[in-house]
Amino acid sequence: MKRLQLLENWVKAQFPDKNFILSPVSADASFRRYFRATFSDGTLIVMDAPPPQEDCAPFVNVANLFAAAGAHVPAILAQDLAQGYLLLPDLGSTTYLQALNDNPDSADPLYRDAVAALLKIQLASRAGVLPDYGEALLMKELSLFPDWYLARHVQVALDAGQKAELDGVFKRIVQNNLVQPRVFVHRDYHSRNLMVTVPNPGILDFQDAVYGPITYDLVSLFKDAYIRWDEERVLDWIIRYWEQARKLGLPVAADFADFYRDFEWMGVQRHIKVLGIFARLCHRDGKEDYLENMPLVMEYLRNACKRYRELNPLLTLLDVLEDKPPEAKVGYTF
Repeated sequence: MKRLQLLENWVKAQFPDKNFILSPVSADASFRRYFRATFSDGTLIVMDAPPPQEDCAPFVNVANLFAAAGAHVPAILAQDLAQGYLLLPDLGSTTYLQALNDNPDSADPLYRDAVAALLKIQLASRAGVLPDYGEALLMKELSLFPDWYLARHVQVALDAGQKAELDGVFKRIVQNNLVQPRVFVHRDYHSRNLMVTVPNPGILDFQDAVYGPITYDLVSLFKDAYIRWDEERVLDWIIRYWEQARKLGLPVAADFADFYRDFEWMGVQRHIKVLGIFARLCHRDGKEDYLENMPLVMEYLRNACKRYRELNPLLTLLDVLEDKPPEAKVGYTF
């Protein structure tokens, strides 16, 4: 309650002659919280990112980068980085997820807008501006799977052989990720962080942006942990992105089959990480709702592992963990 009072006092200091009502909007998977300040003539959003758990500086930096690229991100209206407070425009309350669930027919135009915004961000990319999405970070993310999903969630201890197999798969995944062309990566470019706005979309939760593999944000968008689309439809969207990216001169693979393979392997890295994150959110932070999304993430992971012979050892491990009979592992690439 003390911090909430401090936050309210900070907003009052920005508008000494105005009355407002502060109401919670949402909390995300971190320590950040968001509040809507309702005035007689409109609304604003207040971000509460308590130090030392959170740092507002990356949010401000990436907001400026993405805005300069032409993407619709909230402007920074006021800031107190020491206390962890930001005042932002209100981009409304309709997420892509809500809009898509309410009207699945809106998917094509909404995703077309999301891809257009992503292309702008990627075209503005340059090295040395954002943190590097390199081997250390990619492997750190993968380690969440054995540490939280296996050891804590399903309570399985790998034997030496299984651990060696998993380590080998992890190395092959990261090797693929590291040779992909590099761009600015939002890192959570999905339906909960995209708002239906004018111009569309409004982009949120970008403070963890990095410089890394070009397929990463496409995985977040089209293999979304919170909504499922048929693989044929996803394939069509990916082809359309690839065609646009090539015309714009982005460094995508010249052969679509190679690009799609990179997309799938990047997805394997992300979904292994997400399973670990969701398990951690449940068991460490008490956010059990994330368990509802695990089956879809596991489905993405298993489907990709079935398609590539090099990933079959991971599929075998998943079969053992889920006590399923081994599936036919033909092992083919797209």
